Amino acid sequence: VAATNHVLLYDIMTECYEITTELQRELSQQPALFGELVKGSSDKPAITMESVHNFSKVVAGATLKRPPWFFDARQNGEGIVDVSTHLVDLVQWEAFPEQALSPTDVSVLSARRRATPITREQFKQLTGAESLPDFLKPDVKDRVLQVYANGEFTYRLRGVHAKVSVVWNFEAPAGGGDTHYSLMRGTKANLVIRQGAEQKFKPVLYVENAGKADDVAFEATLKVSIESLQRKYPGVSFGRDGKAWWVTVPEKYDVGHEAHFAQVTENYLRYLRAGRLPDWEVPNMIPKHAT
Repeated sequence: VAATNHVLLYDIMTECYEITTELQRELSQQPALFGELVKGSSDKPAITMESVHNFSKVVAGATLKRPPWFFDARQNGEGIVDVSTHLVDLVQWEAFPEQALSPTDVSVLSARRRATPITREQFKQLTGAESLPDFLKPDVKDRVLQVYANGEFTYRLRGVHAKVSVVWNFEAPAGGGDTHYSLMRGTKANLVIRQGAEQKFKPVLYVENAGKADDVAFEATLKVSIESLQRKYPGVSFGRDGKAWWVTVPEKYDVGHEAHFAQVTENYLRYLRAGRLPDWEVPNMIPKHAT
């Protein structure tokens, strides 16, 4: 319909603009370092994505107030089909970059859901409402609201096994916020983004030796790979502590989640001026949302 009406249809997929995700994708395309993406299995996927969000959060310096309907899965949808859209997008974008995919390329293997408990006091804090609206009362169990905001599923995309997981907690630990975990397993290296307390809740990309090369040879290959990125990403380097290597990223690239929306818009406007999207962009929306 968009094509018929000469409309350029574009998804607001902000996570592709996170620097650690960009670098994870770049390094996965370097066979000397990464090898090839393994096929994996249901028990040990080739790609694992986990996103942890929090109902209580500060956005742009202000405590976010959520409307009561946000906690009704019948109106707002469930976590398993909300944030997961971004994660499935990343799987496609990283595993099969700039390739047009089809729903027939996807087989969902398993899925499960669970609720996040929200007390009356927490609900008031989040929404400002003194009481639960009638439409939420069927979701109350033992005086606690059960919000089906969590879900995970495993699937196969062109033979590659992936697992996507979304978690919504009431609030983050002190000093924390939303977090992202991403693992890509190669025949020579694993590329892992971690964003926990050890990383001070900032995403950090780690490179793990997963092949037959000894650590000296592996580090030499990593050095060449990182240097090849420095023209596009000036200042990017790497460090090592024991057996762990990680990619060091200058602060100028850490623009924050809100800034990614501007980056998405700038990219879309480039397409709009050109009058067309990349050939793979719209075809890949279809299997993404179908998954």
